[in-house]
Amino acid sequence: MQISCVIPAFNEAESIPELTAWIDQVMKKNSWEYEVIYIDDGSRDNSWEVIQKLGAENPSIKGIRFRRNYGKSGALNRGFDCAQGDVVITMDADLQDSPEEIPELYRLITEDGFDLISGWKKKRFDPISKTIPTKLYNWATRKMSGIHLHDFNCGLKAYKRDVVKSIEVYGEMHRYIPVLAKRAGFDRIGEKVVQHQARKYGTTKFGVMRFINGPLDLLSITFVTRFGRKPMHIFGLLGSLLFVVGFMAALYLGVEKAYYLSQGIKARLVTENPLFFVSLTAMILGTQLFLAGFLGELVARNNPERNNYLVADEVNL
Repeated sequence: MQISCVIPAFNEAESIPELTAWIDQVMKKNSWEYEVIYIDDGSRDNSWEVIQKLGAENPSIKGIRFRRNYGKSGALNRGFDCAQGDVVITMDADLQDSPEEIPELYRLITEDGFDLISGWKKKRFDPISKTIPTKLYNWATRKMSGIHLHDFNCGLKAYKRDVVKSIEVYGEMHRYIPVLAKRAGFDRIGEKVVQHQARKYGTTKFGVMRFINGPLDLLSITFVTRFGRKPMHIFGLLGSLLFVVGFMAALYLGVEKAYYLSQGIKARLVTENPLFFVSLTAMILGTQLFLAGFLGELVARNNPERNNYLVADEVNL
């Protein structure tokens, strides 16, 4: 099978038939064997009935129904598990992503050798309340990840099958799938300007919480990517630095007090100096951070997946 389309859907009963017909038209035009996997993410309308009807009419249309709404990341992860195509295409079910982009996305993966192609909605039909925060998050993600994409959160993406089988998308990490892919060793990541269409049916399903969750998820994935297997490298370093700073400050106070006493100069108590409490706090925090790194190393060492490295290829094994 050449292409799998993985499409999360939440209350998109009106859009799904039109999107399905559009995808089918593109696939038949290019004579591709394909599958469309809809993940009904706990819809409260009749989206599931629509998917069932389409599946009965066309065996290429498949569906998975969640008992409740788990979010886009959970839907994508389940769809990736089921995808069988050599190239996996993701898009939103709201008709804002155009299936006409599929042929070029497929070519970039199969002929140009990219691991992942991310869409870039250069011209958007979203309100300014959505576009400005999106630009800010994209800038921050570029700086922190080193991946130079303009639109990390674009739902229209293409992947080699190996990519989606090697990553786990959880929480709200669908925004940072390119970062997850790079972490897994797939660094041939490209970008393509794609057409963005105004929403035809319904309203957006993403609320204000995405503005809070987005930066937190970015910090989480950055930390896990860099220090997930070596927590002592961050906690131990910070703890040691804090302890040394605190110890040097306490040593300075002690030497100062000893000097005054040797000179017969009356000096105030060390505990009356605010620097004493700063140094004591720094040493305590430094010790705690160091112990946190040590415990993290123990947890990582006992993790059954600590040596689960992704193998790209083998010879004579």
